[in-house]
Amino acid sequence: MNALQVVWSQGDGVSRAVALLLLAMSVSAWVLIFWKTWVLQRARRDLGRIVPAFWDAPDLSAGQRLLAERDREAVLLPMLDAARAAPAGGSLAAGAQAQAQLTRRLRDALHGVLAQLQQGQVVLASIGATAPFIGLFGTVWGIYHALVGISASGSVSIDKVAGPVGEALIMTAAGLAVAIPAVLAYNLFGRWLGACEADLEGWAHDLRELFAPGAASADADEDR
Repeated sequence: MNALQVVWSQGDGVSRAVALLLLAMSVSAWVLIFWKTWVLQRARRDLGRIVPAFWDAPDLSAGQRLLAERDREAVLLPMLDAARAAPAGGSLAAGAQAQAQLTRRLRDALHGVLAQLQQGQVVLASIGATAPFIGLFGTVWGIYHALVGISASGSVSIDKVAGPVGEALIMTAAGLAVAIPAVLAYNLFGRWLGACEADLEGWAHDLRELFAPGAASADADEDR
């Protein structure tokens, strides 16, 4: 902490701006890490528990009520709603074959759910990619600032150079400390998202088979 205080007190406006930027990036990364961990874990648990329960429901109405009650991150219900929806009359969508309409609605709903789950991934990737270079820029600027100060003092010795240069290198370490958690979290969330995407694609395929024209289950539900 003393080294950081020295860097802050002896740094100029550019050094302080870099330090504040790294602090803001670190806070943003950790907020996203905690939030996405919570969201993706809930979504994964819901996918594993609700889908089998849905297929055990006696009819579609009961299955839809089940999703409305237990689908906490709303990753399954939007696709069921899309499968049961009907395009407005007189539109291009209504003019397509029923099978094509169903496929398009499920595809759009799937893309929407995946976009919802992927929120924050771009920010984490950006932080992980840019934070080391921002820290490096802060180090280069700090070294330059320290050497200018040493040159102005007219006294050059190893102890006068090593101190300011060592303090400037803290900015590189700070950049790495910001980037490493963001990169690790991005890779971990990528694996979780891949698992969720596979489950959701299977869900979309099963719904397409259920609601396909001529499917017995869909016809029975429509008759009710």
